Amino acid sequence: MKFILDFLYVIAGMLYSPVVIYRAVRHNRYRCGWGERFGKIRRNNPEKKCIWIHAVSVGEVNAAKTVVKELQNKFSDLEIVISTTTDTGQARANAIFGSEHKIIYFPFDFSWVMRRAFRNINPAICLLMELEVWPNYVNTANKLNVPVVIVNGRISDRSFSRYSKIKPLVKGVFSKIDLALAQTEEYAGRFKQIGVPENNVIVTGSLKYDTAQVSDKVEGSNTLAAQLQLEIGNKTQLWIAGATGPGEEEIILDVYKQLQQQKKYENLTLIIVPRKPERFDEVAQLIINNGFECLRYSKIKVEHRTQNAAHSTNSSLVHHPSSVVLLGDTMGDLRKFYSLATIIFVGRSLVPMGGSDMMEAAALGKCTMFGPHAFNFKQTVDDLLKNNGAILVQDKNELLEAMRKCLSDPTYAQKIAQNGQRVIKNNQGATQKTIENIKKILSVNL
Repeated sequence: MKFILDFLYVIAGMLYSPVVIYRAVRHNRYRCGWGERFGKIRRNNPEKKCIWIHAVSVGEVNAAKTVVKELQNKFSDLEIVISTTTDTGQARANAIFGSEHKIIYFPFDFSWVMRRAFRNINPAICLLMELEVWPNYVNTANKLNVPVVIVNGRISDRSFSRYSKIKPLVKGVFSKIDLALAQTEEYAGRFKQIGVPENNVIVTGSLKYDTAQVSDKVEGSNTLAAQLQLEIGNKTQLWIAGATGPGEEEIILDVYKQLQQQKKYENLTLIIVPRKPERFDEVAQLIINNGFECLRYSKIKVEHRTQNAAHSTNSSLVHHPSSVVLLGDTMGDLRKFYSLATIIFVGRSLVPMGGSDMMEAAALGKCTMFGPHAFNFKQTVDDLLKNNGAILVQDKNELLEAMRKCLSDPTYAQKIAQNGQRVIKNNQGATQKTIENIKKILSVNL
């Protein structure tokens, strides 16, 4: 089987290589970590036993924060190695964990690459954030008697449908999972159906509720407001469209145009923060093409830093004219933008892209909206909507009407925001359940 898999991986690699080359040249992606992707990995402390945590991208990295912290506290004698697949995930992992833990790119799932990777990492346990299950990875761990645990496990509707169609092929892989810690009973049932032994599945809740920091303020938000020269007060209304995807910005800009036609919304400022950094230039041009001046935060940030260094003065806070749309074209600042918002629209949800994490927005006590295509966050969507803690908009017209209602009726918007924040608080606690189950396995394997 491994030879067939390796052959299929070679074919897939050949077919995908033009995309890799294009993105490397055009967007500076896939340029780093090639040695690690082929299993050439050097640990910081190879004499210690190791916990290998794999988090595909930014969302999974963020979800791992509380688990990594607790593992570090309870197993300080073990080294923690964290792997990611995407460049954005790698950047986020380095920003959060890089000062204390080894960060690597996840190796390709060729059988020989995985053998080399396991030999170099020598893990005592492997933790997979959410779902990322690769056949040769699991088989190699199984042969070496290294337990594999799915943490914060979930299987979306789309993934479940795909796995169900090839169940005879994937059942053998999932049957080797030592423990699946699922977010919900529904996800737990899906893990069992695709092959994880029933006794190896436990519901622990979602870690993302624990990582969502329930707060009214975010460190650095006042500096951000000063940099953007925003007037903090009752007159300012700030609409943040965060983690947006292709096809959404056009809708959002059109809604913004229609809102501007009414004088009572003249104090509304729009900030768009695209999900992918390679789309920053594209969205900047889109803003200009729609008749707005595009103010890029990256340039403001540099100018403000230079000004502070030279003059040590703060910029005065003045309201931006309605002809300007601010573009959040930096990494790691989305939560700061969210903290200043009157209303937040969480992107990749008006188009069929699976949605983005709306927990951060709700945890900050902000009136939160999203579209109908947030299937990657089904549990959170259900919890928020069931408790009137967010607003679901089906299309552009519903987004426009929801914006008008929330802007015209601050009491209604505030109620939505309070309900959403309460939902986040009530669902926290998954980290401790997760750590308890990992501890049981480690106590046997160490």
